[in-house]
Amino acid sequence: QVQLVESGGGLVQAGGSLRLSCKASGSIFSINAMGWYRQAPGKQRELVASALRGGSTNYVDSVKGRFTIFRMNAERMVDLQMNSLRPEDTATYYCNGGGLPGPLWGQGTQVTVSS
Repeated sequence: QVQLVESGGGLVQAGGSLRLSCKASGSIFSINAMGWYRQAPGKQRELVASALRGGSTNYVDSVKGRFTIFRMNAERMVDLQMNSLRPEDTATYYCNGGGLPGPLWGQGTQVTVSS
């Protein structure tokens, strides 16, 4: 089974940028949906961005225009570029594959945005 490992989280000031990376242990070419989810303390996990095998992408309204998902099948990676970060973006971010959500989850990476 493909394993997913996230990296790139950290502490950033409001207005700053971070790029999260998700590296898969195997091919993701045949996986229809890859996505990034996040979960803040006391809140439900939510889908932030998704990238389908055919190339289409989708974003939750709160991050449109600020976040961009990059799916790189040859590199077995799915990145999330996050710009203009806000304190409300603070959460643990998870890479996911195989559906929306699918059965493949990474361990999560913490993103903290200070005001």
